[in-house]
Amino acid sequence: MDEPAPPHPPHTEPSLVEAITDAVRDGNDSVLRRLLARFAEQATIPDLYTLRDALDTRLRHRSPWRSPRR
Repeated sequence: MDEPAPPHPPHTEPSLVEAITDAVRDGNDSVLRRLLARFAEQATIPDLYTLRDALDTRLRHRSPWRSPRR
């Protein structure tokens, strides 16, 4: 059963966070750079935490292993 999607950042487009997480999952560096540049223009501190949580949730469920946190 899928977990509910994390809340979207209050100041950025919800589709932008989803596109970033998809680019990370797909390993598409050029698209990821472009999306992160757009995110950086719009993001606030709460947006960064939301993006972190979205990446953590999606990567945890798709990866058979997790890299250690620093």
